[in-house]
Amino acid sequence: MNFRTFTIAGLMAVGLAGCNSANQIAGGFHDPSVSTQDAKYLAMLPRYEPKAEFQRAQIDDPTGEAPGTVLIDSKAHYLYLVLPGKKALRYGVATGAEAAGWTGVAVVGRKAEWPHWLPPSDMLARWPHLKPTVDAGGLPGGPDNPLGARAMYLFMGNRDTLYRIHGTNEPESIGHDVSSGCIRMVNMDAIDLYNRVKVGAKVIVK
Repeated sequence: MNFRTFTIAGLMAVGLAGCNSANQIAGGFHDPSVSTQDAKYLAMLPRYEPKAEFQRAQIDDPTGEAPGTVLIDSKAHYLYLVLPGKKALRYGVATGAEAAGWTGVAVVGRKAEWPHWLPPSDMLARWPHLKPTVDAGGLPGGPDNPLGARAMYLFMGNRDTLYRIHGTNEPESIGHDVSSGCIRMVNMDAIDLYNRVKVGAKVIVK
């Protein structure tokens, strides 16, 4: 796995708590505020901007689901967060390769900022070079961590599915089938979604 990293276009300063970028999306939404830690880590990453069709946008809701629901269209590489008033926020994502893709209905069981990452056993079986990371107890949160700035952990009942919606240090993968089943977002989108989604929110992956 290539743990390349990136920065968010529009991040202007390091160590400024609560700073906002000037980036505005359709519908009047701006990039979310970031913490001092966010600014520090994001400024350490190279710049990257997704293709226009995968940039965050407010649209008419195409899902028909209740407000607060997250729906991932794996084939189209979009994640929708349903808003009141028959609107939705649409984000570009990277999804699982065909052999590793996951579909189903889950809930957000917990959330974490700059999460710790421990490669699961099935990933280790495919990529034995990750064994030193496992032996070290995983990788702490930070710019080199493949889970990026935020993670939302998907549960079915009380069981962790081991699938996540998370940021990424490979933002060029957005719009492609490349992950091990998790849903990748550029870090600023992951922060934006994290701020909006509650623990217990319904998540549909199809």
